Amino acid sequence: MHGVMGVSDIPAPFALLSAKTPLQLRSSTLARKGYKTVVRMEIRLDTRGLHQAVDVAAKFFQNQKVVACCGDRFTLTCLCLTEPIRRAVVGAATTEDECFDLVLRTKPSLLICSEELETGYGMNLLRRVKAELPNCQLLIVLTRETQAVVQEAMEAFADAVIFKSSLGTGNGDFVQALSTLSDGGVYFPEEIRRLGAQQSPKYDLPPLIEELTERELEVVAGVAHGLTNQLIGNSLGISVETVKTHVVNAKGKLVASDRTQMAVKALLYGLIDPAE
Repeated sequence: MHGVMGVSDIPAPFALLSAKTPLQLRSSTLARKGYKTVVRMEIRLDTRGLHQAVDVAAKFFQNQKVVACCGDRFTLTCLCLTEPIRRAVVGAATTEDECFDLVLRTKPSLLICSEELETGYGMNLLRRVKAELPNCQLLIVLTRETQAVVQEAMEAFADAVIFKSSLGTGNGDFVQALSTLSDGGVYFPEEIRRLGAQQSPKYDLPPLIEELTERELEVVAGVAHGLTNQLIGNSLGISVETVKTHVVNAKGKLVASDRTQMAVKALLYGLIDPAE
């Protein structure tokens, strides 16, 4: 069976595990002789943090149409029947081509996918969706945590990029990504920004049309950190209208069509400090 799944085909829902919730962690250190450290997690499901995370997700998904794509059928099944996501899911698939067809048919507001699919590749899917449906927000969950993969996700102009390993750790990346996307922002946690940023511009990037001013770089950095125009204005002591002007100017200089492309290109050009 290949990949398009109807909601009625999926078993009972699983709890949302990516919230900021206390965890019981027990470590077995096997670092000697090349062994990797093993961390076992016991996730407490009945915590205030988890309930708050579900509330945030519920608010986000109220007015969303979601398509999900993942090569791991068990993960895809759990995602699609997790409350409150399942009410927003309009389609799910395990392959690139099937998911792209779903996107064209259902016109979702959000695509959630992994880079590893049964056939095809998550990054290619992002590029195809961005080209055909530029207003659809893109959230990708990465299994591989390398600079090359992170930069590939950014070059596909994902609006939110998180690591699979962050889910269930208490960092709340998934819920924070939803919250940031709901405000029209981009979500790149510091580790993602660090791997996506360049110490020097990539060899295949064209030269900038014009250098960005110091203030424009400050505004772009705020966007890359997921801040709204209001929060950027508050932090810099300038009005929201001035922030918008700087955003427009920066997008023009970076040849970016939206805030996501602007933030991604600034990171890829090495123009902003990913940890600042």
